[in-house]
Amino acid sequence: MEEIARSRQLPHSLVQRAQIILLANAGHRNTQISQQLHIQEEKAGKWRKRWLSSATELAVCEGKPKVLRNAIESLLADAPRPGAVPTFTAEQVCQIIALACETPPEYLSQWSRKTLAEEAVKRSIVEKISPTTIGRFLKSGADKTAFVAVLVES
Repeated sequence: MEEIARSRQLPHSLVQRAQIILLANAGHRNTQISQQLHIQEEKAGKWRKRWLSSATELAVCEGKPKVLRNAIESLLADAPRPGAVPTFTAEQVCQIIALACETPPEYLSQWSRKTLAEEAVKRSIVEKISPTTIGRFLKSGADKTAFVAVLVES
């Protein structure tokens, strides 16, 4: 734990959490820890509780230094955050890009973002989409959707 708390290569948040645990183990109260590390008192309490609640899991790793360190680092790491649900699937993005590669209708000399958005809705690729989003998909070269191993079938 001291090695993690002194590290200059690990993320600051991980180092700070290790310092919280070491200070708590030394008998310091949350108020003292918060003052010493310049953090909120609730933060010190949160990591103290998380550490105490996983004591049995860490005890299993005792005597296995590499396994113990990995367990400690994963315990002190940020919890996964849900984030926003993707609006468009990878398949929809691929279909929109394929649409943009098609020759436009005779009444158009070339596709615009607006006409691509209208055509994507017309073909039921998506329920609705803005021209700005169409532009983002075409400009980025990579979609901003969740990874889904789906290939578009022609």
